Amino acid sequence: MRLINLRPSRGAALIVAALPFAALVVVYLVFSDLRLEANPNDKLLPSVESFADAIHRMAFKPSVRTGDILLWADTGASLQRLFIGIGVSALAGFTFGILNGLIPWFSATWSPLVRVISMIPPMAVLPILFITFGLGELAKVVLIVFGTAPFIMRDLEQRVRELPREQIVKAQTLDANTWQIVVRVVAPQVLPRLIDAVRLSLGAAWLFLIAAEAIASTEGLGYRIFLVRRYLAMDVILPYVAWITLLAFLLDVGFRRLNAFLFPWYGTSR
Repeated sequence: MRLINLRPSRGAALIVAALPFAALVVVYLVFSDLRLEANPNDKLLPSVESFADAIHRMAFKPSVRTGDILLWADTGASLQRLFIGIGVSALAGFTFGILNGLIPWFSATWSPLVRVISMIPPMAVLPILFITFGLGELAKVVLIVFGTAPFIMRDLEQRVRELPREQIVKAQTLDANTWQIVVRVVAPQVLPRLIDAVRLSLGAAWLFLIAAEAIASTEGLGYRIFLVRRYLAMDVILPYVAWITLLAFLLDVGFRRLNAFLFPWYGTSR
């Protein structure tokens, strides 16, 4: 029996998937104990008790200054920015992706511009966005859109071009106009690919969100991490990083489930 033909059962897969995480926890606890034994005031690798105290303070205890529970206030602010940015990117990507992939004159006009914009590092234009749109919410959302929309546009354009040409020809043979071809032929096949493109762009969207919040914000997950870094508050930073990771994972799973629910046929041939 060759190794490439051995497949773990579902239970075994869950166990072996948990092993690396368990190993990381054990390694952290060992090194944390070693550092705290040498220096009880060490802040680099806090103890479990420090984490528990910080999580209780941030997630369950109202702030003395604002009265808000900081973790949930930061989470709400960040998710609002993320959803608005990724929603605008999805709408723009869906529209321009279909038009660039289906209509030659539109593609000849706009596709080169989309390709050029997609090559610009979004973080390089962050100062320009803050100068142009100010330090409010708009600049943060625009950064997410600037960083993710061109990727979704190009991906959707390519997906449209990959559709069987016979479908377009048959629709025209049945006297369908351009709008009917878009609505009845192209859009239903592109929608699941749009959800996939949005899901794959979430990592970049989180990066741009955290960067924007770190530079100019008064609340948000990225703002809180960069605020407490000056105090070397790793007992706050690490739980916040873990929470962002969990949110990103849940969003990824949610988009996967949404695609499977709305378009069960998608991916069955792969």
